[in-house]
Amino acid sequence: MTKRHEAKYKIDRRMGQNVWGRPKSPVNRREYGPGQHGQRRKGKLSDYGVQLRAKQKLRGYYGNISERQFHGIYDEAIRMKGDSGAHMIGLLERRLDALIYRAKLVPTVFAARQFISHGHIKVNGRRVTIASYRVKVGDLVEVKEKSKQIAMVLESVALPERDVPDYIEVDHSKMTAKLIRIPQLTDVPYPVQMEPHLVVEFYSR
Repeated sequence: MTKRHEAKYKIDRRMGQNVWGRPKSPVNRREYGPGQHGQRRKGKLSDYGVQLRAKQKLRGYYGNISERQFHGIYDEAIRMKGDSGAHMIGLLERRLDALIYRAKLVPTVFAARQFISHGHIKVNGRRVTIASYRVKVGDLVEVKEKSKQIAMVLESVALPERDVPDYIEVDHSKMTAKLIRIPQLTDVPYPVQMEPHLVVEFYSR
């Protein structure tokens, strides 16, 4: 088992939820936490604990991005007018790795990061190797011609367990994707409930 698989399984079991809605999640077999004390009754979380759990879940969902990057997204969101939690989701969904995962060009957000860093993705005709690259509305994201027959890409396109959301326009025959609008929280197809307002509360303490 690779470290990447272990990371996904660890996050699922720590949260006690199937964060990505994957059929092979260990939570599908047992909902209690990992380790020899995992079956003990859990105490009620404090307000701080609830907020921390919400932050860990949202950060973990996007490939367990670094705390520094995640806090930077929060800082940017609170400077924008309106609902800071909704702005956080909009900024996270504009990450290049999130976009190609949503477009079903890769099977997981972890695979998306690796796929981008290996140089398989172009944005508006230019190769981009930074997973956190911020996609703008109307940008054309495409798989490089030489990479279109990679087995992982072909298998991901055929995956039945998730659909492409309506704020992304995808052409799987050409392996292209385009962000057509910034999504709201209700638009994003999270398999579990995300609570960005609790993340904002956590950082604003």
